Order: sequence, then C-alpha cells, then structure tokens
Amino acid sequence: MDDTTDPKQQAAPKKGWLARLKAGLSRSSAKITEGIGGIFAKRTLDEESLEELEELLITADLGPATAAKLTAELARTRFGKEVSPHEVRTALADQVSAILQPVAQPLSADGPRPFVALVVGVNGSGKTTTIGKLAKQWRQDGLRVMLAAGDTFRAAAISQLQVWGTRADAPVLFREQGSDAAALAYDAMTLARAQSADILMIDTAGRLQNKDHLMAELEKIVRVLRKQEPSAPHAVLLVLDATTGQNAHQQVKVFREMVDVTGLIVTKLDGSARGGVLVALAERFGLPVHAIGVGEGIEDLRPFDPSQFARSLMGLED
Repeated sequence: MDDTTDPKQQAAPKKGWLARLKAGLSRSSAKITEGIGGIFAKRTLDEESLEELEELLITADLGPATAAKLTAELARTRFGKEVSPHEVRTALADQVSAILQPVAQPLSADGPRPFVALVVGVNGSGKTTTIGKLAKQWRQDGLRVMLAAGDTFRAAAISQLQVWGTRADAPVLFREQGSDAAALAYDAMTLARAQSADILMIDTAGRLQNKDHLMAELEKIVRVLRKQEPSAPHAVLLVLDATTGQNAHQQVKVFREMVDVTGLIVTKLDGSARGGVLVALAERFGLPVHAIGVGEGIEDLRPFDPSQFARSLMGLED
C-alpha cells in the first residue's frame, strides 16, 4: 500500500469503478451510517441530536468547520421534524456533493509540450505509484510520457519508478542515489524536449524532517525548469494518503508554503476510515481534487466524481 509496492503483483480489478469506490469507502461509510442510525432512530431533529451528529462528523474527519456547516443546513430545513437515518444521510450527501463540486477537476495535460508535472508529497503517500498509474493511463491515450526519478535520496523510490516505467512503457531518467535533484530535472526537461515527449512527470523527495532543505530543493527544481520553459511546471500535484486523516491538513499547508501546489490526488481511501478528510480539505483549501485512489490497480485511480464520492461516503446506494 505504499511507494514500494511491486506493481507486478497487483491483480487486475474485476469490479466496476463505482463498486470499488463503495467498497473502498466502506470503513468510512460504516462509521457514519452506524452513528447516524444510532442518533436518529425514531427521533426528532433537535439541539441534542444535532450536537451528536456534529460530533460524529468531526470524528469521521470531516472537520469542525464542515461539520458545523452541514448540521446548520440540516437544522435550517428539518429542525423540529421527525427524520429517518436515511433521510439524514441523503441530505448530508447532497450537501457534501455541493461542497465538493467546485474542486472536482480532472487532470488535464493540455498546453505546452512537454507538459511538466511535478509530483510532491511525504514519503509513503503513494507518489511513485500514482506517477506510474498516471503514466500508464496517458500512454493508453497515446501520449508519449517520460518519468524522472527526482527522489534521489531513496534508492527504493528510484528502483520502484523504474519498475513502473517498464510497466507503463515510459522511459525513466535517473541518477545514482544522492545526486542533485534539480540537475536531474534540468536534464529530464532537455531530454523530454529532444524526444518530443508529451508529458514529463518528475518524482520528488518527501522528507519533512528537514523542511528547509526540502523547500530549497523544490525551489531549485522549479528554477531550473523555468530556465528552459518559463511556464513550467504546468502542474504541481500533491499526493495525500487518506489514512493520515487530519494530518493531511498540515501536509497541504506545508507543501503550499514550499511550492505552488495546483491540485491534489488522494490515495488509499480503501484502507481508511477517514475518507471524510477529503471534504474537510475541499472546504478549507479549495484546491482542485484531480483524482482519488481506492486500490492498487491502474483502474483504481480515477477522476474525482463528487456525487459518487458523497453518496458512497454516506453509505447510499446509487
């Protein structure tokens, strides 16, 4: 479930995407569904039940601000009325979908060639796996993709990207462990242009233990890319592991301080009871959510659909 997972061992998914999404979010939805069922079994929507609901939504990682907003809207339309658990979940799903709608933006690689995507995130968030999946998907669309192993600090990250590159039929530029990541990025841009690549994705280190060093490294990568193409990088994708819950907020904050993050990809929703954090992130930061991952297969990384996500999170059938 991390960057070191061998993609060769991944079985091809057999379920449809919606079924995989519901299965992936089952731990999150079970927590919410059971909680709402306990609160609203033959009960009027009153101050006490609203308070209990707000607490439940906070524990489901939707965050205090989002929980307060959702319960306030529910109170506005249904206060003093008898409500069923299903009615509450349906109303919440509609509100969550409305919150998520503005940030649901599929990742587009339109623009200059090569389209340069800088991929950032803490170690273990799924950066390398995500790069491999995106590369495979773009290759299936007929685009020429090149990868750069910019996490030169970890030998495992370099070798894993090479495995994914082979699987996606995308060449990987790498240097020996400990090499200068910015020099690698510069060389990758030069090579991508020479080989008329459509896409260049650059992996990066994710060591937050020494934030200043990482910030300097990322800033240098951006500088050398812009020497060749002033508009590069065209996307800065922050990969977040859903299982970290509220820690994802801090990661967004820190990486936005270091580099101009343009969009999010949220992974490992299938291993988390904290799927609600995606809603809290949308409410707080308003960054585009390009894709979500609910498994290790290529088909388990898909563009983010807010309605499907909201209904799955609330345990509702389509």
